[in-house]
Amino acid sequence: MKCENCTKKECSKKQKNDDTQSTSVDALSSNDGSEEKNEFDTLANAKILLSDCLACDSCMTLEEGARVFQQNQKEFFRILNLNKKCDTSKHKVLAVSLCPQSLPYFAAKFNLSVNEAAKRLCGFLKSLGVHYVFDTTIAADFSILESQREFVQRYQRRNQEEHALPMFASACPGWIRYAERVLTNLVTSHICTAKSPQQIMGSLVKGYFARQQNLSPDKIFHVVVAPCYDKKLEALREDFYTALYNSAEVDCVLTSGEIVQIMEQKNVSMKDVTEVPVDTLFDDLKEGDVVRHDGKRSDGYLEHIFKHAAKELFGMDVKEITYKALKNKDFQEVTLEKDGETVLRFAAAYGFRNIQNMVLKLKKGKFLYHFVEVLACPGGCLNGKGQAQTEDGKPDRALLAQMEEVYTAIPVRLPESNLHVQRMYQDWLEGMDSKKVQDTLHTTYSAVSQSTSTLDIKW
Repeated sequence: MKCENCTKKECSKKQKNDDTQSTSVDALSSNDGSEEKNEFDTLANAKILLSDCLACDSCMTLEEGARVFQQNQKEFFRILNLNKKCDTSKHKVLAVSLCPQSLPYFAAKFNLSVNEAAKRLCGFLKSLGVHYVFDTTIAADFSILESQREFVQRYQRRNQEEHALPMFASACPGWIRYAERVLTNLVTSHICTAKSPQQIMGSLVKGYFARQQNLSPDKIFHVVVAPCYDKKLEALREDFYTALYNSAEVDCVLTSGEIVQIMEQKNVSMKDVTEVPVDTLFDDLKEGDVVRHDGKRSDGYLEHIFKHAAKELFGMDVKEITYKALKNKDFQEVTLEKDGETVLRFAAAYGFRNIQNMVLKLKKGKFLYHFVEVLACPGGCLNGKGQAQTEDGKPDRALLAQMEEVYTAIPVRLPESNLHVQRMYQDWLEGMDSKKVQDTLHTTYSAVSQSTSTLDIKW
């Protein structure tokens, strides 16, 4: 995507050869050097490049750049250092949540099993001073279940509501940011309202877990380890901030690559770290083996929603899904036929080229799909810019192939089979159809007006 006539002071353009001109936001930091030095200062100086922040290499304001800068190691280390001081009234409970698509990166990079990688990563983080390390799979359970229910409801009222279908997945912040800032409400009205796993995890940590621990949400500093930089901007959305507690659902996002940088700068080898079981949100229970959802390179929204819709709408049990590649391997479709008629038509569209083609068809009224799993990164979440990149910023294809092999081998668990989730719907969320479910697990997406964003971005 190109930035033309951009009114912003900072901008990164995607070149035809896919190399980027990267502008550092390091200078946007408010640190004037007067702060007390601590053991984390050297690590905190790692730079974030604007070209890393968005999969589409879009424009950012200086203010946005400064806020993204705060989503880095420096804030994480500030809290760690704060907790080392004697004033316990200022201490924070530090919780880190690990995305499932990050674990294969650590497993492949350090030649470990995915279970070893999870436990050693937990051990390393706790050695720094982190109190709890969680797996975000439970948040993805909630996100998928809510997306499934919403799709069935949209399908049932498709003849009454113009924008009921198609439904677009809402888990990818790169896609969401592009849709809101560049596309019209014609597109954003089709986006599923279920929050992403990252932000649902934020609700679980700052809501459910805080209540279990008898803590105010602002006393918890919540960090997410994710495969892409877009997650940093997602954490900063105003709708994911609770003014009552002066607290965001996610306080800081670190990419998988940033965690490795911390290891390298502290001269820590993953092989030498003690394995520590990953925590759960439930009392003193620990996580068992790592599990994932259906889907080879993502959280598997397409497969779960497809199978659920086939059962709920047409009484058909679909065991295996067959993908049909269309223009390229990152644009595939899945169909369901009944009595010789195609009753469901789903697609997976990864990368902005495919997203562009998809949106053009929608605007021309030639869109055949009921649901599309949209991801900004070609190849899906495993190929996030925050991991599996070479030093010159290009995908490390050999490592990525190993990661895909590791991820595919992880056992699949259906979100419906998670008894903790079912219990939380009743005990914490007051039932599956409650207002609390809508307030906690859903949000809204709408186009940002030109006057607000002052962006002039065209393909």
